[in-house]
Amino acid sequence: MGTGWRAVVAGRVGPGGEHRTPSLAGGFDPPSRYTGTVCLCPAWVYVWKPYCGPMKGSILDTIGSPLVQVDSPAGVTVAAKIESFNPGGSAKDRPAREMIRAAERDGLIEPGDWLVEPTSGNTGIGLALVAAARDYDLTIVMPADKSTERQQLLAAYGADLELVEGEMADARARAAELEAQGAIQLGQFENPANPEAHYQTTGKELVEQVGDREVDAFVAGVGTGGTISGIGRRLREEFPDVEIVAVEPQRNAVLSTGESGSDEFQGMGPGFVSDNLDLDLLDRVETVSLEDAEDECRRLAREEGVLVGQSSGATSLVSQRVAREIAEPDLECPEVPTAFDESQQPASPETDGGRAADDCPLVVTVFWDSGERYLSTGLFD
Repeated sequence: MGTGWRAVVAGRVGPGGEHRTPSLAGGFDPPSRYTGTVCLCPAWVYVWKPYCGPMKGSILDTIGSPLVQVDSPAGVTVAAKIESFNPGGSAKDRPAREMIRAAERDGLIEPGDWLVEPTSGNTGIGLALVAAARDYDLTIVMPADKSTERQQLLAAYGADLELVEGEMADARARAAELEAQGAIQLGQFENPANPEAHYQTTGKELVEQVGDREVDAFVAGVGTGGTISGIGRRLREEFPDVEIVAVEPQRNAVLSTGESGSDEFQGMGPGFVSDNLDLDLLDRVETVSLEDAEDECRRLAREEGVLVGQSSGATSLVSQRVAREIAEPDLECPEVPTAFDESQQPASPETDGGRAADDCPLVVTVFWDSGERYLSTGLFD
């Protein structure tokens, strides 16, 4: 690659290797074109750390995701962390890595040990990725109604899979039986390394990616509680007035009603309140039906080219709902460039006519995984 400027996803790396980060409101002054063997930078994508930096020591060192502006009402910006960019394809790579790293650091496990975890799929896939890279034997216990793609991915990474009839509570009971037989359970629902992973990585990335803008609302689905608790704590430290909105399934609304229900949401609404969910952080709870979430998944794919799963469809709907509530249509939001802009420059601080852009309200959310994991369910038929 040689010396000189190299374009990277989320910023530019200077001649000395320093990382220069743009934001949703603009930042540095890079060249206008990048050709040849350099790593091209999609101008609309902002990631915390460069993909085109030095060689990585492990696939586990590539965890990180872009913050992407999605369709937004007038007078407000909505942006989502696209977590399918992680090597295992979801946000759960983050707690999977941190839970195993913390357990190794505390002397609780070492490579070669037998691990077990009950999961609806994505945490299991993340753990299977880390277990393969770190040489652990892993058994995943999963409700049988989860998608075929989840089962195939676990097998591809070499994990043993046990399917159980029933809900997550039944999977947890079976995992406890295997733990009694000598397996070591990491405990994603109560392990503090789960929310800590999001506090140290996802939350930190978000703060850096928004640059000088202030986050007015953060929307996230609730499963183990790790994502909303970890990111929410980091954002509340940086933006004390941020509104934190939890999303749960309409027909399994434990937080809203105090009672569990039953639905086919994958990755959200476990039917109980996890120990890792910090209820004190939450300002409100919104519910979404599975049918509406799936409609939104299809809209995102067909109108915006963003392929996500059911829980992301739900958080997208609530993000739009919150955005409409706090929008200030008289304000001009900073423009974020796209790959099709001629100049390929970072976000402009000025709108048409040369008037300085306003710091309009900003809503951020997390799109947990890719819609590829739901193709066999008929979601996109």
